[in-house]
Amino acid sequence: MLEPVSDPVPEPTNPTEPIYFAFRGRHLLLVDEEGSGLRLPDAERWAALGIEPLRSNHLTGEDGFQHVVVEVPDELEPPAGAGFHNLRWLYEALGEEVYRAAARAVQVMEWDRTHQFCGRCGTGTERVQGELAKRCPNCGQTDYPRISPAIIVRIERGEQILLARGPNSRPGMYSHVAGFVEPGESLEETVVREVREEVGIEVTNVRYFGSQPWPFPNSLMVGFVADYAGGELRLQEAEVEDAAWFSVDEMPIVSSPLSIARTLLDDWVRARGRDPAILRTLP
Repeated sequence: MLEPVSDPVPEPTNPTEPIYFAFRGRHLLLVDEEGSGLRLPDAERWAALGIEPLRSNHLTGEDGFQHVVVEVPDELEPPAGAGFHNLRWLYEALGEEVYRAAARAVQVMEWDRTHQFCGRCGTGTERVQGELAKRCPNCGQTDYPRISPAIIVRIERGEQILLARGPNSRPGMYSHVAGFVEPGESLEETVVREVREEVGIEVTNVRYFGSQPWPFPNSLMVGFVADYAGGELRLQEAEVEDAAWFSVDEMPIVSSPLSIARTLLDDWVRARGRDPAILRTLP
């Protein structure tokens, strides 16, 4: 398994040139440029790697420049001077702007990969000119990239907040209760249900905080704050290994910066007159 990237990945040196987001599964290709460390390949460096993609897409980024999204075979070994890195570990290394572009890229790649054929009649799909969509030439069904909304909620009880960890969390790391929206639910209803199901308590005064694209696999994470309303902690064992109430001076290891989970925490810590730098994160 590749180790996380420890040093920041530099911004592209020439933003007018296409930047390549090449994925093997959910691992992003970074090249090791002598003297400048790891970076995303530009068109010249990509051509020199000699990789034959399975498929590719062209996207216009928020910066107005073109990005090329490439899927490579799962069995491909990285060429000399390059390596594949888990996108989850690149939070701090890429920085917010580039990470957002990578998050969009991996979701488009996944949509392209899973919509090669029509889900209604099984015919091979075709790209729609001028928009991010695929259409079946036989029955006309049109498919766009799907987004799965999910909630994440900071639960407050006086000067404490509830944090939990699941069986798939990194060792020792805690975060907020989160979960996917079910058909027919409002976001606020999802908050109440997920909290009740996962930790057995009731919440009230649910209010919106903010949102973040979350490419694991294709979510829009919508953040809320809620107040504890009653009940004792009863954990849903399949989803939650541990949960507890924490004060600002007792915080466990928490999420890295750039995630909305961490933004929720930072906001709470600042409201208590403390610097979020006190929070501990995993390397």
